[in-house]
Amino acid sequence: MSSTTDAELLYLPDAETHRFLPEGPTPLSPGRFSWVAIQHGPKASTGSLNIFDVTSRQNQSFNLPGRPGFAKPSSDEQTFLVGCERQLGLFHIGDNTWNVLESNIDTNVAGTIINDATLFGNNLIFGTKDLEFKTKKAGLYLYRGCSDGPSPGELFCLRNDQICSNGKVVIDTGSAELHLYDIDSPTRTVVRYRLNVEQGTLSPAEVILDLTELESVPDGMTPTPDGDSVIISFYNPNPAEFGETRQYNLRTAQLEHTWRTPLSPQPTCPALLPMPDGSVKLIITTAVEHMPAQRRSQSPHAGGLFIADTPFTLVPSQPRWPARPL
Repeated sequence: MSSTTDAELLYLPDAETHRFLPEGPTPLSPGRFSWVAIQHGPKASTGSLNIFDVTSRQNQSFNLPGRPGFAKPSSDEQTFLVGCERQLGLFHIGDNTWNVLESNIDTNVAGTIINDATLFGNNLIFGTKDLEFKTKKAGLYLYRGCSDGPSPGELFCLRNDQICSNGKVVIDTGSAELHLYDIDSPTRTVVRYRLNVEQGTLSPAEVILDLTELESVPDGMTPTPDGDSVIISFYNPNPAEFGETRQYNLRTAQLEHTWRTPLSPQPTCPALLPMPDGSVKLIITTAVEHMPAQRRSQSPHAGGLFIADTPFTLVPSQPRWPARPL
């Protein structure tokens, strides 16, 4: 039988710009994580990279040259690998410089931008989303990094028929193949592929979690430390007293635990964060996006960042992109 934990509001941005669409929390060090404000409002064309310190509850924000889908730390503490609009690049928080690594993304279609991603080794899996959320034209990509340093890497298009490519987890099976778990949100499923990094190919998709009976939409995803389960944030577009982030077993498909975000029904992404005292907390980002005024009044914590207890003592592997200082 599954259990439930209520998360606590950790940070509610003062600025509406940063409450619109927070996503992609990523651990940096014990008690510190980055996150992205994908879009500074419904008509905005830019967003930001943010760094939050849990102990001080201080947030640093760095404006980006477009709408970011993700930001991942690199081997240089001042540099992040960022997917922004239709470009991959290195963003330096010291002087706000932007160095493009790859721009040949979704070149055959219009109306998409980069969305969610995950790092594994010197490689990156990322997807894009259709801004109208209706056409199967968004890409799923492998960006294979060089083993001896930073990019230029090599870009492989794995799929070109997704709508909103979201949560991604890569698990090393201990054999020659990797397993990629992927969410294309409108399908309300988690599928598994066998990923061949050398060839840049995927096997046919196998549905691992069928979530179509839920009214909420699966969004961001992270593995548990043992790789046996995944934690998924569910974006609920309907009125609700709380949002849900759920842990499912990948072998049995059973629901194991639920974390609730009170007064914030649109969770977007989870991340497991090590803390200075040795504990592991769950960070959950939530969004205001598409909320009418009446729902906003009913959900005063929407757009906030939440923190919750977990039973874990370890966190999943957190690789960094191999980047030299800019």
